[in-house]
Amino acid sequence: MDKMNLTMLTDFYELTMANGYFQNGLKDKQAYFDMFFRKVPDNGGFAIMAGVEQLIEYLKNLKFEDKDIEYLRSKALFGEEFLQYLNNFKFSCDVWAIPEGTPIFPNEPVVTVRGPVIEAQFVETMILLTINHQSLIATKANRIVRAAQGRDVMEFGSRRAQGYDGAIYGARAAYIGGCVGTACTIAEKEFDIPTIGTMAHSWIQMFQTELEAFRAYARTYPGNCTFLVDTYNVLKSGIPNAIKVFNEEIVPRGFRPKGIRIDSGDITYLSKEARKMLDKAGFHDCSIVASNSLDEYIIRDILMQGAQVDLFGVGERLITSKSEPVFGGVYKLAAVEENGEIIPKIKLSENVGKITNPGFKQAWRLFDKESGEAIADVLTVNNETIDESKPYELFDPEYTWKRKTVTNFTAKRLLVRIFDKGTCVYESPKLREIKSYCKAQTDTLWDEIKRFENPHKYYVDLSRPLWEMKERLLQEYSVK
Repeated sequence: MDKMNLTMLTDFYELTMANGYFQNGLKDKQAYFDMFFRKVPDNGGFAIMAGVEQLIEYLKNLKFEDKDIEYLRSKALFGEEFLQYLNNFKFSCDVWAIPEGTPIFPNEPVVTVRGPVIEAQFVETMILLTINHQSLIATKANRIVRAAQGRDVMEFGSRRAQGYDGAIYGARAAYIGGCVGTACTIAEKEFDIPTIGTMAHSWIQMFQTELEAFRAYARTYPGNCTFLVDTYNVLKSGIPNAIKVFNEEIVPRGFRPKGIRIDSGDITYLSKEARKMLDKAGFHDCSIVASNSLDEYIIRDILMQGAQVDLFGVGERLITSKSEPVFGGVYKLAAVEENGEIIPKIKLSENVGKITNPGFKQAWRLFDKESGEAIADVLTVNNETIDESKPYELFDPEYTWKRKTVTNFTAKRLLVRIFDKGTCVYESPKLREIKSYCKAQTDTLWDEIKRFENPHKYYVDLSRPLWEMKERLLQEYSVK
């Protein structure tokens, strides 16, 4: 897409803190920040990481323009030396991220930034904005696709998205989550996501009769003909007229009809009856597409009731994640450096769920060697390694008596370096590769974790050294 300078898309406190760090001699202080989230949307068992490619583009293009400096000067809050610093600003941090398409879980770092505190703090808003949005939509899409039980799902939500960037990047995230295509034309142009679309009700209404509308469309697109059959009456008008045009205009020209789409009414009943009518007419290969405010629960229920639907078009409830439209990622200080030593930092809270995991960390995923299934994730101090040749003891960080020793496993580092001292060292995979990777990684999770209601908890444990570090800080900072 055409690039816009998003450097000033930041919360204002990141600038006031930056000026304060500068004025107090801390501009070169090395800091470590983690982005993580605390709760999976829709009370699900896992989320899907997305948005890394756009984060990389943002970090590559950080630059304050003259008009930005003049605006900040007009606020009369910032020193001239600080404004000159911004004028010469160059991003120099190290950044790690979990690759797009990976299932992710609460309280593990999905992005880690290390560098001068002004820089590492300044990128907070855009890291959260970028990863939160796309991870939210990819997660919702993944749920909907799984509910469809192998049937294709198309993203139809552009007109209901929350802004044009929500439509464009939402289509990208939905594709990562498992959708086969989108109605958003620019998404194919920019990201090579297959676009899908036929007609609206207005097409039918523009002609004297529904039959005439179908004939006109069939003459124009004989090899890609899907009729919208619910403008007037699905069973008494739409399907009979579709069959008539299939026989008159499509088959004689050597083509087969692609499908019919039902966009209203009782989809379960109408699809069953439509299937009977199409089969009786010899069109067993004609697909039935359903749309109309669908989500994973509706799709699951109508399939349980025997709906004869081959493809689903899902719009507003996917592109906005309507049932839970916020992905609650946060960005917290985890450590600083003093004289070359990493000093862990922790945030305490009366709300236990808001206590942070301190230190410079690595996230690992343990896989069973025989089945390939994911066993658990483990957070370690960054310089730790997990020895696959030895049994490894997992324990619950809160209920430490809950323990499990695993053997015959592989350990995979989840966080990969994407920036080295401000230079991008990561090549983003093609979007179709990310989509395939997402499907493969989701398949490593137990079915119990994939339940829509009351999923089994997937454990994100702490290594013993990290747990001991956290316990020491809890004791040190607890108010006596």
